[in-house]
Amino acid sequence: MSATSTATTTGPVPMITPNPAADAVRRRGLRRMRTVAVGLLLLAAVVYLLTRGQDGFLGFVNAGAEASMVGAIADWFAVTALFKHPLGVPIPHTALVPKRKDDLGRSLQEFFGENFLQESIIRERVAAAEVSRRVGEWLVRPEHARRVVDEVSEVVGLGLAKVTDDHVADLVESVLVPRFREEPIAPLLGSFVVEAVRDDLHHGVVDLALEELHRWLVANPDTVQEVLSERAPWWAPPRLNDAVTGRIHLEAVRWIADIRDDPLHHARTALDSMLAQLGQDLLFDPDTQSRAEAMKNRLLDHPQFTATGVSLWKALRSAMVGALRDPDGALRSRFEDELVRFAERLVADADLRRRLDGLAADGAVFVVDRYGEEITTVITHTIERWDGQEAARRIELHVGRDLQFIRINGTIVGGLVGVLIHAVSVLL
Repeated sequence: MSATSTATTTGPVPMITPNPAADAVRRRGLRRMRTVAVGLLLLAAVVYLLTRGQDGFLGFVNAGAEASMVGAIADWFAVTALFKHPLGVPIPHTALVPKRKDDLGRSLQEFFGENFLQESIIRERVAAAEVSRRVGEWLVRPEHARRVVDEVSEVVGLGLAKVTDDHVADLVESVLVPRFREEPIAPLLGSFVVEAVRDDLHHGVVDLALEELHRWLVANPDTVQEVLSERAPWWAPPRLNDAVTGRIHLEAVRWIADIRDDPLHHARTALDSMLAQLGQDLLFDPDTQSRAEAMKNRLLDHPQFTATGVSLWKALRSAMVGALRDPDGALRSRFEDELVRFAERLVADADLRRRLDGLAADGAVFVVDRYGEEITTVITHTIERWDGQEAARRIELHVGRDLQFIRINGTIVGGLVGVLIHAVSVLL
């Protein structure tokens, strides 16, 4: 039992027919072209026999028929020798595919790697594909965006359900805390802040925060006034408190709206300047770096760090799962809206498409540079596992029909050459 199992595992793997209907069509096409090639050979033989020993015009016909037979038989031998021994005779250098399939696989691997997995070719194909434009044109339709949201929500919900509290606690205690202790936090935070400010990555977060803050202030004036009234002096008249808190709420709504609607608002500029300075201090100022490290260590040493991490995860998971399961919830609706807006921007903004296509090309080039050899090795490993005879039959089924044109052309060209040689002989 063991020997049989091992032999079955390590022996040649038969090629699986992926599409029987398509193979049937290929087989009929191959049989039809073989019939045409053999028919031309038989026609040349009949013409040769009927015109044998004739002179004049029929002599030319006879010479052409004879050469056609030679060309047809030679090309039949050449095509057949690729896949099997002609007439079953083990002539040297025949049945090349079954005998040398491993060498052919290695050659195919080298050819694929040298001619397809090149940076210039990959960048050209990614640019020609216009991936970002196609994605934008597809996502701009609300039903497509909704489909993406449905699929992502399903996958994320299943993934969140698989993560337990024990998993999170082990992750925090065994992985995150030791790693955080070893890694200086200041350079990491500084680099992130600098890059975010330089690439304007924080603007989207600021816009979202301002939009949500403005919406909350507009929808909850009573809550704002209650909070402000608690800070008012005890001796202030209630009517004065109401007037002051109402005015403060109105001005806060207007101020947030001004910041939200004006990309060049001085508050935005001040925030950009503050973040840029913070990033530089985290990178180069020793005092800021030491304070950041001290804050990090105090946070990690706190006994509630792990418990807080688990609690936060539970709350986040519960909120996300609930929001993802609600087809009409705010999270999914907002996700759909943002997808459509992003798609509209993709369609309209050529510079954004160019940048995204460049990132896609960089990613493809990185994958090829790093894993190209492993990718092309799949060709060799797969072909080495194939059975030689089955591989020859499958390859012939796919390309044999086109190879029959070699036989047909050999018959026709051979006949023309035969006529030409006979004409030269007559002239001489």
